Formats: sequence, C-alpha cells, structure tokens
Amino acid sequence: MESTYRIQGATGEWEVVIGLEVHAQVTSNAKLFSGASTAFGAEPNTQVSLVDAAMPGMLPVPNRECIRQAVRTGMAIEAQINKWSRFDRKNYFYADLPQGYQISQLYHPLVGEGSIEIEVDDATKTIGVERIHVEQDAGKLMHDQHPTRSYVDLNRSGVALMEIVSRPDMRSPAEAGAYLRKLRSILRYVGSCDGNMEEGSMRADVNVSVRKPGDDLGTRTETKNVNSVRFVMHAIEHEANRQVDVIEAGGRIVQETRLYDPDTGTTRSMRSKEDAHDYRYFPDPDLLPLELDDAFLDECRASLPELPGAKRARYLSQGITPYNAGVLTAEVETARWFDALLEAGAAPAQASNWVASELFGALNRLGKGIEESPVSPSQAAELLGLVADGTLSGSLAKQVFEIMLETRGDPGKIVEERGLKQTSDTGAIEQVIAEVMAANEDKVADYRGGKDKLFGFFVGQTMKAMQGKANPQVVNELLKKALG
Repeated sequence: MESTYRIQGATGEWEVVIGLEVHAQVTSNAKLFSGASTAFGAEPNTQVSLVDAAMPGMLPVPNRECIRQAVRTGMAIEAQINKWSRFDRKNYFYADLPQGYQISQLYHPLVGEGSIEIEVDDATKTIGVERIHVEQDAGKLMHDQHPTRSYVDLNRSGVALMEIVSRPDMRSPAEAGAYLRKLRSILRYVGSCDGNMEEGSMRADVNVSVRKPGDDLGTRTETKNVNSVRFVMHAIEHEANRQVDVIEAGGRIVQETRLYDPDTGTTRSMRSKEDAHDYRYFPDPDLLPLELDDAFLDECRASLPELPGAKRARYLSQGITPYNAGVLTAEVETARWFDALLEAGAAPAQASNWVASELFGALNRLGKGIEESPVSPSQAAELLGLVADGTLSGSLAKQVFEIMLETRGDPGKIVEERGLKQTSDTGAIEQVIAEVMAANEDKVADYRGGKDKLFGFFVGQTMKAMQGKANPQVVNELLKKALG
C-alpha cells in the first residue's frame, strides 16, 4: 500500500518519512537490575534500592522476568530472537541518572528484525521493526516543587524498558497512529506492557523527515517522549510542515532532538542530536552476556496467547463482519469477554452484533469499561439464547437487558418474574387483531383500497395492544391473512 499523504508546499508536493522508537515499560515484579517495586503513583523516592541509587559496590543482576517478557514480545511480532545478546553502558551526565550512565543494548540487542501489519483506509501495510532492546529508565526531575530548587525522584530509576525501533516505513500521521495502536494492542495481549500512555508506561520518540517524492531521505529530527496516539499524529503533522517551510525558505534542517507541546500543538528545539560515539558506548563490565537456551525460548513461545491478527481471522471464519471483528479484537479485555460469551454458547454473528451495538452503547452510557460490565458473558449468552428460541422479541430483549444492567439479575429469572415472555398464541393475537381492525375500519378500507403502507400501522397497534409481547413474525402472518 502506497500512501497518498502529501504536504502541499510552495514548490510542490512533499513526502513525509516517519520512524518510531517506542519505549514500553515491561510488566514485571521488579526493576531490570534490582528487586525494587515498580508500582505507579508511589511517594517519591520510596521505590529505590541501593542498586538504583548507584551506591558504591552495588552490582546489577538481570531480572529474568523482564528478559522473558521482551523475548515474548519479539516472538509476537515474529522477530529474530538473538540467543546471545549483551548490555552496554551509555555514558552521559544528568541529575536523574545516579550512575552517570544508562545500561542499554546498542550493538547486540535481545531481539532483531520483525514486522507489524497495520490497516489504514481498508488497505494493509507491513511496517518493519528493526530491533527490540532492553534498557533501564532514568529518574525524574521535578521543577515545580520549590521556587528556586529542582528535586529528583528516583522511583523510575532502573525500571525495565523495551525500546521497540521501527524502520522508517510510515508515510503519514494516520499510518503512525495505526502502527502505535497495533503495537499497543499486541503488547497488551502478550501482557508484556500495560500500554498505559497516560501513566508513562508507553511513550514514543518520533523521527520525521521530508523529501520530494522519490528523492533520497532528508535530515530527520527526533521529537521525544510523546505520550498519546493523538499527540504523535499531531507532532508528525506539525513537524513535517515546519520542515517544509524551513527548506522552502532556503534554510536547512538540523538533526536535533525536539519536544512536543500538547497545549500549542507545536514542537520546539531541545538539543542537538547526539550520535552513538557521543555516549562512549562500551560493554558493561558488571554484566555477563545474556545466553538463552532452547528450553527458555520454548517456554516463552508456549506462553503466548492468541494474538489480535489470529483472533480476527478466527472471528471472520465464524461469520463475523470485518468491522465487528476489528472492534472486538482492538482491546484485549473486549476479546476476552467476547470469547467467554462464545464459550457460553452464543452464536458468533448474533453475539458480535449485540456486543458492538447494545452492550457497548450501554457501557458508554454508564461510563464503564467492558471489564466492569454489570452483565456477565454467561448472562449475555442466556439473553441471546432467549431471543434465538423465540422466548423474547428484540424489543422485549432490550427491556430485559436494561433490567439486567440495573439489577445484575439473570435474564430467565427476570422474564419469569416480570411476565415479559413473548407470546406466539395465535388465538390471543387474532383476537387483538380483530379488535384493532374494528376500531380502525376506515384504515382497513384504505389498506384494502391499495394503501399498502398502512400495514405498519396495524402491526404497531397490535404490538402496542399486546404490550410488545406478541411474536412479531406471527403478528405479520396473521395480519396479512386478516387484512386480505
């Protein structure tokens, strides 16, 4: 799929080239090289071990679970898993980096090349992933706690990150947004990152350059730590337009690091872009290389769940529409809930329509996520079963569903207690039809005189008289017979 997204400049069309470096916090019981907690929202400097604070004589020990989660992530995007990898020191001074260096992987990453398939405008495109390496996060400087001083919180110092580096294969903000959403979905399915961008557990560095279509790559800028899909798309659009304006005004793009301001929707220069040699990388002397055996890799592979792409294909094979399949697989909680609904015996196509319309509509109204649904998958399956066997009409099912949302009761019990069962008793329905026709003799004459549209009026009057409990199919059949 070739993107048609172009920036219209004074000198013609410009193409945008985009690559993303996503930092995803690894879901684990502790930090990458220490046993300190990683819980979000703790009081400053309460989750810091002696290793995280870089006290003299402290040695890092790799957390097996962090490595396992990174390997599982690599397997989920069908990437090369490197059985031998190594940690390097990235040397720089900053007040929130107690060691004076960051432990990362530059030359020999844990995970090599893979790919992620995205869908934009009903077309599919494959985005290459260059590598996934694991590294430790830095702390956080706080400048708003005191009028003249800055404080440092080391709670995040040493937290395990996966840096997922894409190839520069994206050509529009929409493609970058689709890539980020798909990557987040995969991470959440795998369970290797919670994908919570608001809490900083997933953030993106956005590399953007522009060129005339078909030309060589232009000079790129990197916009750091963008923390939402929408902001990533806005940052790309602003930065690409800014670069076009600079070039067309006779200037040149400087390779630099920039920051995105969500309040103004603009980027601003932060510092000139460093190259690898500026950080004086060298192998970390305190850490042996990582060597993975086949048993460990087999265990990682066996632990993977059914991933969004495979799940979507399964849903399509069960007669679910492409739109519904996309909606149901977008978030792992939705997919799990829907799978439980199918396991409880619901028919796939009917169930998918009901979840996408009735359930999502109700949850939006209540301001709840699907994991907080007052109606369980087994209760929903029972409700759909009552519709399928003719016990409930569509309108009665809506009534029962509303009561279920309020009371969390079982549908069968609600139907029994409140007398909401649909009637297919032809004698009772015929009697009501006769009464409706007797009360509307003029309309009966009009209908028989050729005004076919009045048929809906008679259906409505009959259903109203029977408080919505008549079987609509039986009503239609008997009305056609009675009206001639």
